[in-house]
Amino acid sequence: MQAFLKTGKSSAPTNQDKATAPPAERRKPPAPWVEKYRPRSVEDVVEQSEVVAVLKKCVEGADLPNMLLYGPPGTGKTSTILAAGRQIFGDMYRDRILELNASDERGINVVRTKIKNFAQLSASNIRPDGRPCPPFKIIILDEADSMTHAAQAALRRTMEKESRSTRFCLICNYVSRIIVPITSRCTKFRFKSLGEEQIIERLKLICQAEGVQMDGEESYKSIVRISGGDMRRAITTLQSCYRLKGPEHIINTQDLFEMSGIIPDYYLDDYLEVCRSGNYKRLEDFVREIGYSAYSVGQMLEQFVEFIVLKENLTDPQKAKICDKLGECCYRLQDGGSEYLQIMDLGCETILALK
Repeated sequence: MQAFLKTGKSSAPTNQDKATAPPAERRKPPAPWVEKYRPRSVEDVVEQSEVVAVLKKCVEGADLPNMLLYGPPGTGKTSTILAAGRQIFGDMYRDRILELNASDERGINVVRTKIKNFAQLSASNIRPDGRPCPPFKIIILDEADSMTHAAQAALRRTMEKESRSTRFCLICNYVSRIIVPITSRCTKFRFKSLGEEQIIERLKLICQAEGVQMDGEESYKSIVRISGGDMRRAITTLQSCYRLKGPEHIINTQDLFEMSGIIPDYYLDDYLEVCRSGNYKRLEDFVREIGYSAYSVGQMLEQFVEFIVLKENLTDPQKAKICDKLGECCYRLQDGGSEYLQIMDLGCETILALK
C-alpha cells in the first residue's frame, strides 16, 4: 500500500512481468496423478489382456473398426482408445481425434452439426513430415449411454455414410442403453473390474515415483477395498491422502479410511447389536450419534449390504428381509429422502427380522 501511495502504481506483477519471469518462477501446476500416469501406449493398459491383444494388431496394421467399449468405471476404457490413437497418429493426434464427454451437450443437434461436420472432413494419408499416416479420423463419444435415442438414431446414419474417413468409438457403462443398430455396427469390448494384484502393482509404481511412504501391504489392500476395482478412484484416494498428510507421513489404513469417508466396521457391529437388543430408544440414540460423527448414511447403507451378506450368525430369511429393506431405503435416499428416517426405518425392520 505504501509503495502505491508513493508512486501511484501498484507493486503487483503485471502480465508482462509474468511472461518475462525466469522459468523457475513460472512453474506449471502439479497435474493430477490420474492424468500424469495415464497409459501412453496400448501395452501399458492394466489387466484387459484380450482388448489389448486385439488393439495391438489394429495399431500394427494402422486400421481400426468402429468400437464399443463398455464396463465399470475406472477400468481403462477411455485411456485405452486414447493410447491407441496416440500410437496410430503420433504428432497429429489432436487433429485427428474428436473427443466428446458428458460435459458436452449430446442431443441430436450436436450429432447433426459438430459430429457430422468433423466426420465429413477428409484425412490425408501423409503427415507434414512426409511419413505415412492412416487416412481416417476417430470420434470418441464418452458416456454414450447418456445420449438420447434420437441422437443415437442420427449417429447411426452418420456412421454408415462416413465409414471411409471416420472411425467411431463409443464408451459407456451400460451397453443395454445403446440401441441395437449401433451395437451391430461396432466391435464390442467388455472391460472387467481390475483385480487386487494389478491395482497394487500400479500403485506401488506410483508410490515409488512420487516418494509416497505406505505402511505395508495392508494399506495397499485398503485402497483396493475402497476403490472396488476402480483404478481411477484408487489413484485419486492415494494422491488425496498424500497431499493431506504430507510427504513425511507414513500412510496407513486409518488415514485412507478417514480420507475416503469409509465407516469403521465397529460402527456396523454396534448398529447390528443395538438392533438385536430390540430397544428402539437405544436405536434412536445410536442413529443420532452417527449423525454427530458426520458419516454418510448412503456410505453406511452401501457397506451394510456386504456386512449383512457375509455375517455368519444370521439366517438366510433374516438376511433376505434386511437386504430387501436396504434396497428400499437406498432408493428413497437417492430420491431425496431423509437420511435420519431411512436409517431408522432400516433399524426398525432389522429389529423385527432378528426377533
